[in-house]
Amino acid sequence: MQSLQQFFVTTPKGMVAVLMSELEQLGAVELREQPAGVEFKGGLETAYRVCLWSRCAGRVLMPLGRFAADSAEALYEAVQQIDWQQHLSGRSTLAVDFTGRSDAIHHSQFGALKVKDAIVDQLRETTGGRPNIDVEQPDLRINAHLYRDEISIAIDLSGDSLHRRGYRQEGGAAPLKEHLAAAILLRAGWAEIAAAGGGLVDPMCGSGTLLIEAAMIAADIAPGLLRQHYGFLAWPQHDADLWQGLLNEAQQRRHQGLKKIVPIVGYDTHPKAIQFAQVNITAAGLEDHIRIARRDVAELSCPASVAKGLLVVNPPYGERLGERDTLEPVYQLLGERIKREFSGWQAAVFTGNPELAKLMGIRAQKQHNMFNGPLPCKLLRFDVQPQWFMSEQRGPRPAKQEDLGPGAEMLANRLRKNLKQLGRWAKRDEVSCYRLYDADLPEYAVAIDLYQGEQTWVHVQEYEAPKSIDVKKAKFRLREAMTVIPEVLGLPQENIYFKVRKQQKGSAQYTRQAEEKQFFEVEEYGAYFLVNFADYLDTGLFLDHRITRKLVSEMAKGKRFLNLFAYTGTATVHAARGGAKFTLTVDMSNTYLDWARRNMELNGFNGDEHQYLQTDCLEWLEQGGVYKRAKFDLIFLDPPTFSTSKRMSDTFDVQRDHVHLIESAMAMLEKGGDLIFSNNFRKFKLDSMLTDKYTVEDWSAKTLPKDFARNPKIHGCWHIRHR
Repeated sequence: MQSLQQFFVTTPKGMVAVLMSELEQLGAVELREQPAGVEFKGGLETAYRVCLWSRCAGRVLMPLGRFAADSAEALYEAVQQIDWQQHLSGRSTLAVDFTGRSDAIHHSQFGALKVKDAIVDQLRETTGGRPNIDVEQPDLRINAHLYRDEISIAIDLSGDSLHRRGYRQEGGAAPLKEHLAAAILLRAGWAEIAAAGGGLVDPMCGSGTLLIEAAMIAADIAPGLLRQHYGFLAWPQHDADLWQGLLNEAQQRRHQGLKKIVPIVGYDTHPKAIQFAQVNITAAGLEDHIRIARRDVAELSCPASVAKGLLVVNPPYGERLGERDTLEPVYQLLGERIKREFSGWQAAVFTGNPELAKLMGIRAQKQHNMFNGPLPCKLLRFDVQPQWFMSEQRGPRPAKQEDLGPGAEMLANRLRKNLKQLGRWAKRDEVSCYRLYDADLPEYAVAIDLYQGEQTWVHVQEYEAPKSIDVKKAKFRLREAMTVIPEVLGLPQENIYFKVRKQQKGSAQYTRQAEEKQFFEVEEYGAYFLVNFADYLDTGLFLDHRITRKLVSEMAKGKRFLNLFAYTGTATVHAARGGAKFTLTVDMSNTYLDWARRNMELNGFNGDEHQYLQTDCLEWLEQGGVYKRAKFDLIFLDPPTFSTSKRMSDTFDVQRDHVHLIESAMAMLEKGGDLIFSNNFRKFKLDSMLTDKYTVEDWSAKTLPKDFARNPKIHGCWHIRHR
């Protein structure tokens, strides 16, 4: 029986409890928790097992002694008290990792030099040889820690941090360290879930670290099996037979474990991340056992092959100034997809921004404090069951009648006036959906849209108040507005839908806000559309493009029509109603293409002459926009103001990039064809290069509806033809 030796295993803050549990299972005894790790006793076999099998360990240190060292000379003498011939020969290589400082020893480099000199001088005197320094991969790595004039000397049996498993070939931006990923999974109960047959999904897999660590846990694969170097391999006391036996056992367990591994699936929206993940998964020998695909969070769903399990995700934290606004809809959308698609699952979210995680709308059952490097983080664990879903109001609660101020009556009078004037116009022009009010009174900064079908619905959007406005006053005025609107319009509160309209970045305006999935049917110039008031920032019908869509209908007869950045395909419906012989509807989102199909079917258009293409419009145009080797006679091009497409210098900005965008679209337009270009950037200016090259007519005023006349910069629109 081997004698027991003292060992110390390092691990990052927040992971000590998980490491303690691991060490117990690996046969360690007399465990003592320390701030930076765990002390334990065991034989050499236990130390080897920890090196090979611990998923959370950083380094495995074997202490050689602790000595007084209140000066540089005392440090030198202390190190010489150890018999270094037991650990090194005169031909060995070594490295010294020195931490700590004292009044006498101010710098770690100086301390490391003193330790090295003491070892080398002793071996030169006793063996006649002189060990060399190798900081990368020495035969022996020595750990020296100075604290309160006392030096602790240990041999680093791991040789290098054990989080370096040997499979990481590629890494994206700030990937999780492997032992942190393993600790997240173990904390989240993944080992038990996998043992019960549950699968795993990571919707933002990055370079694949969580996926690989999950597979190794599920398949009983030793995390150190791929490593080529350990600190004990050239150590004179190394037991090669013992080590080889442990390796053979680990190989056999891996072989058996892979036979029964559960499904593990990863998604990411970025092609580079998918590429990195695939390289790392292959390096880990798990390419046949982990499935990855490019997919946006908006399209996250439960894989058909996985009935239950763990969803684990490490979303971005928003550490930089201004990133929070961009990430809010990401966390909201993630929460909605989890609630919708993963009922009955367990979920674990590791984030450095717990406030953002609250936007997911699920109450966490457990929270664990952890760190990602120096950054404090939380691991939030969810039981995805309806009773834990946070209920959300449809908007601010109405104010009490007795609390209403004089401004509320002013707003009510303005709404009555607008309703009378615009109502007559809407009835005369057969307009059933229109903007009733658009921040006419600066104190009540909301947009109010009326939608009339089988019922009347109101879509209220609050413009985000500037920082100069008192928050409490703005909130109360909003409550006044939510009281006045249903009263003036004679509608029940449940027919009023409310959202906050912020300046959006990228595709944030299209991200899901809720999950009510209620669609209502409305009419526009004889065409019928499905609108949704709750689930997205916009309803599916841009009211300011009403006249533009009518012009598309009038121009489309007998033509091949292309709708780029098509959204819900409303322009395509009007083109089809106008007699287009062929339509192609292009958008990056499957959700909106499906909505476009439903709008077309609602109007009786479901033949093969109406096609749909799910792709990034910018990339597709960049590649030539080839579709069945044919050009188009009529193109509607309505791009976002800003997009995070990988083309066009990594982002798309409509002001900066519109010339290239329009030229790419014009290359697909037949001679004599028509391009209608529009956008909603209020400071937009069309580049004169285009007016020099093409015949361009400004249709902005022509396409401005009466209900948006108070704000003529709501959109710009141009009719463009080849000369």
